[in-house]
Amino acid sequence: MPSTMRFSATSTAAGPLPRRSSVAGFIAVASRSSAKSRLRFIGRNANLSLRRSSFAAVKCVLQDPLAQQQEPTTSLTPDASSIASSIKYHAEFTPLFSPENFNLPQAFFATAQSVRDALIINWNATYDYYEKLNVKQAYYLSMEFLQGRALLNAIGNLELTGPYAEALSKLGYKLENVACQEPDAALGNGGLGRLASCFLDSLATLNYPAWGYGLRYKYGLFKQRITKDGQEEVAEDWLEMGSPWEIVRNDVSYPVKFYGKVVSGSDGKKHWIGGEDIKAVAHDVPIPGYKTKTTINLRLWSTKAASEEFDLYAFNAGRHTEASEALANAEKICYILYPGDESIEGKILRLKQQYTLCSASLQDIIARFERRSGANVNWEEFPEKVAVQMNDTHPTLCIPELMRILLDVKGLSWKDAWNITQRSVAYTNHTVLPEALEKWSLDLMQKLLPRHIEIIEMIDEELIRTIIAEYGTADSDLLENKLKEMRILENVELPAEFADILVKSKVDTDIPSEELQNSEQVEEQEQEQEEKDDDELEEAIAKKNGTDESSIEDKKEKLPEPVPEPPKLVRMANLCVVGGHAVNGVAEIHSEIVKDEVFNAFYKLWPEKFQNKTNGVTPRRWISFCNPDLSKIITEWVGTDDWVLNTEKLAELRKFVDNEDLQVQWREAKRRNKVRVAAFIKEKTGYSVSPDSMFDIQVKRIHEYKRQLLNILGIVYRYKKMKEMSAAERKANFVPRVCIFGGKAFATYVQAKRIVKFITDVGATVNHDPEIGDLLKVVFVPDYNVSVAEMLIPASELSQHISTAGMEASGTSNMKFAMNGCILIGTLDGANVEIREEVGADNFFLFGAKAHEIAGLRKERAEGKFVPDPRFEEVKEFVRSGVFGSYNYDELIGSLEGNEGFGRADYFLVGKDFPSYIECQEKVDEAYRDQKKWTRMSILNTAGSYKFSSDRTIHEYAGEIWNIEPVKLPERST
Repeated sequence: MPSTMRFSATSTAAGPLPRRSSVAGFIAVASRSSAKSRLRFIGRNANLSLRRSSFAAVKCVLQDPLAQQQEPTTSLTPDASSIASSIKYHAEFTPLFSPENFNLPQAFFATAQSVRDALIINWNATYDYYEKLNVKQAYYLSMEFLQGRALLNAIGNLELTGPYAEALSKLGYKLENVACQEPDAALGNGGLGRLASCFLDSLATLNYPAWGYGLRYKYGLFKQRITKDGQEEVAEDWLEMGSPWEIVRNDVSYPVKFYGKVVSGSDGKKHWIGGEDIKAVAHDVPIPGYKTKTTINLRLWSTKAASEEFDLYAFNAGRHTEASEALANAEKICYILYPGDESIEGKILRLKQQYTLCSASLQDIIARFERRSGANVNWEEFPEKVAVQMNDTHPTLCIPELMRILLDVKGLSWKDAWNITQRSVAYTNHTVLPEALEKWSLDLMQKLLPRHIEIIEMIDEELIRTIIAEYGTADSDLLENKLKEMRILENVELPAEFADILVKSKVDTDIPSEELQNSEQVEEQEQEQEEKDDDELEEAIAKKNGTDESSIEDKKEKLPEPVPEPPKLVRMANLCVVGGHAVNGVAEIHSEIVKDEVFNAFYKLWPEKFQNKTNGVTPRRWISFCNPDLSKIITEWVGTDDWVLNTEKLAELRKFVDNEDLQVQWREAKRRNKVRVAAFIKEKTGYSVSPDSMFDIQVKRIHEYKRQLLNILGIVYRYKKMKEMSAAERKANFVPRVCIFGGKAFATYVQAKRIVKFITDVGATVNHDPEIGDLLKVVFVPDYNVSVAEMLIPASELSQHISTAGMEASGTSNMKFAMNGCILIGTLDGANVEIREEVGADNFFLFGAKAHEIAGLRKERAEGKFVPDPRFEEVKEFVRSGVFGSYNYDELIGSLEGNEGFGRADYFLVGKDFPSYIECQEKVDEAYRDQKKWTRMSILNTAGSYKFSSDRTIHEYAGEIWNIEPVKLPERST
C-alpha cells in the first residue's frame, strides 16, 4: 500500500508564489505556522508538524500515526490557509515543472497532489480495514473507464470545494481555471466506460468493498480534429505531463505469456512454456466516495518487457530496432484503446490487450485472496470472497484464465475449478450488435493462447453434454439446431466422443432398413435417368447452335468453384453465459431481448441466470458538480441536499412544478448554462450561436444504429423548408434552434466518418446563410469527452436518443440529460422506455417503429414492399443537388436505398422512421413556444429521473449478483 506520509505546511496568510519560488521562501512561510493550525483531512488527523531533517535547510511534514492513536475521529475541515500552504509545498517539493513560474498547469498539479494526500490517507484506511475483516469483494473488469477530470469530483466528494476555491484565490487563481488545466483521462470512448466510472463512484459512496481493473492506455482512443475533410485522428496526449492522481506500483507486477506450447509434466499437470513473456505493472488511482471516508481503487495495468529482453549485443552492432523489439512489442499492448483490427496484426494486438487485462487482474485477485487467507488457503471459499464482473465480452478470457490458474498452478481438479469459476464470475451484456458479441478466430487464439484453447474446448465439451442431457437424441433436428446455436466453438466438428450421435439419431428416426434399401435403389435409378436426360438436352442444344461435342466435354469438365469452409470461431458471449453464474442486460427492454432473442436457448436452459440491471449515472458528477446552479434550486425547493445521495427526493419537485417562482429560477439557471456553452462553441468552432435559441443536442459515439444520420437529414429537411419560405413565414413556422453534435467515429468505420463529414458540411452551409441567421445553426463540437459533456448537458433543452428500436441496450446519456431538466426525443429503445414511464409520456417526444416490428420491416424491405415517404425522397435529392458542397455523398445516401445487400437497404430504418421523426419535431416546436409548458416538462424530467442513479444500480448488483455488503469504516474512539 502507498505511504501515508503527508506533505504540507500551514500558514495564516498565504499569498501568491513569487515568480521564482525558492525553498527558503517556502520554509519562511512554513515557519510562521501556528503550532495549533494543523491540516486535518477526512478520516484521520494528519497532525502536520515541521520536523528538522538531515538537510539543514529543508523542513518536511510527516504524519506520526502513533501520536494519533488517541485522537478522536471527528476531524476539522482544513481551512483555506492550510490548503494554500499544502499546495505551495507540492509546487516546491513534488514538482513536475521547473520552479521558474507558478503558472496554471503547475497550480493544477500542485492542487491535485494536495488532494491526493487526503485520498491516500482514506485509501489506506479503507483497505487496511478490508484486509482486517477479510470481507467479500467485487472486482469490476472493464476495457474502458471514462473518468473525466478528477479534481472537482474529488474535492466535491471530500466536501472541500469551498476551502479549495478560497485557497486558490489566495494564490491568485480561480478554482475553475485551475480545474480546466486537467486533461480528460483517455481511458474510454463511450457509454461502456462512463458507466464503469459511475459505478466506481457509487461503490465508494455506498461503502461497498470493490476494485476496478482496466488498462492504462498511453494514447487513448484518439483525439478528434474536425477539418474541411471531416474527422481526423491524432494520438491523445493526456499523459504527456504525467498524471498527478496515479501511483505506480513497481512492486506489483505479474507475468503475462503469449504463444509458446503446452506440455504435460511428470506431475500430471499441463505446463505452458516458451513463447513471449511480458510484465503487467500496476498503476493505482484513488476513487473517493461522497461524504464518506471510503476511498476505493482503480488499478490500471501498463505493459513492459524485462530488462534482459533488451539485446545489448544487437544494439552495439547497430541493429537498434532489433535490439529493442521485445520492449516495443510489450509496450504497444497498452498504447491504444481498440486498435484497428482490419489486419491480422490488429487482431492479435486486441486479443493481447484483453488477455493482459484478464491475466494480470486475476493473478492480483488471487494473490489478495491467498494473502487474506493466511497459511490455510481453502479454494472452496474463493467464491465467498471474490466476485468478478465482466463488463461486456472484452474480459471473457477471465473464464479460461481462472481455470488455467486453478488447474495448472494451484493443482485443483477440473470439477472443483469449474465449480469455483462459475460461482465467481458474472457477465453484463451491453448490446445486441453482432460485432460486440465478439467472435475470435480459433486458429489465431490457438497460436496466441494455446492452453486457453484446450480449456475452452473442454468447456465446450461440458456444454455439449449438458445440451444432450437436456434435449436427448430422439429429435435429431432439434439437437443439431441447439448444438449449432449454443456451442462455444462455431463451425468446429463435434468432439470424437459425440461425433456419431447425430448420425445415429438420424438413422434411428428414418424408415426401416428394408424400405431404406429399396428407396436407395429407386434413388440411384432416378439419378441415372436425370444424367441421361441432361446429356440428351446438351446434345440437342449443341446441334441447334452448331457446337461440336468436344466443346461440350470441355464444359462438362469445368467443375464449379469449391465453397470455402466457414471460419472456425470462438464465440465469446456464449462462453460468458456458460462460464458465469449471472447474465444481466442493462435496461428492461434490452434484458427481454437478451432472453427472447440473443440468448434464448441459454435462457430456456438456465432461466435463473438471467437478470436485468437498468443502468444509472452518478448524481454527484451529473447534477451536483456539473450543474451547480440547478443543484442550488433543487436543494432550496426540496429543503435538503440529501437528494445527492437519495435521489428519490427529486420526486418532491413535482409538488412545486406549477410554482411560478420555481419556473423563473429554473429558466434562469438553464439560460446561464446556455450562455457558457455559447462562449465555448465560439471558442472551439468559431460559430456564434444565440443563447435564446433552443439547444438541441445529440452527443454520443457516431454509429449508424444511433442514427445521427436521421437527425442531420431532419435538419436538412428543416433548412430546405425554411429556404422555400419568406422571412416572415420562417419566423412564424420555426423555433430558433442550435443543433449540436458531438462524438467520435471509429477510425476505420468509413460510413460513420462520412456522417461526421456530412454534418460539418451542412453546418458550413447553414451557418453562413444570411437568410437563415440565428433561426438555425448546426455545430459539431470536436473531441467530445466527459468534460465537454459536463458543459453541454446542463445547457441542453432537447436531447436526441433516436436509435433504431431494439438496438441500444440502455444508454446513459439519456439519463444525464433527463436529470438536468432536458426533454428527450426518442424511440422506445433502451432506457428510453423506462425514462418515459418515470417522467410521464406527456414529457417525452416519442416517434418511430417499435422493437418487435423491426424484423418484419426489414423483411418487408427485402421483399421490395417498402414505399418511401415523398419527404424522404425529397431530402435525399436535396443532398444530391450539391447544395452542401462538392463532396460525393452517393455512398452515404445509397446506404438508405435498395432492398438488400451489404451497406444498402436502410438496415437501420432511417427512411421508415423519417416521417414520424419530422412530424414529432413539429410537436417539439409547438411545445417550445409555450415556455411555461416547456419549463413544466423540464422540471418533471428532473423529478422523474430519480430511478436512474447508479447508486440504485449498484445496490442491485451487490445484493443480487455479487452478494457483498457495505463496509463502513468505524468511528475512532477518543
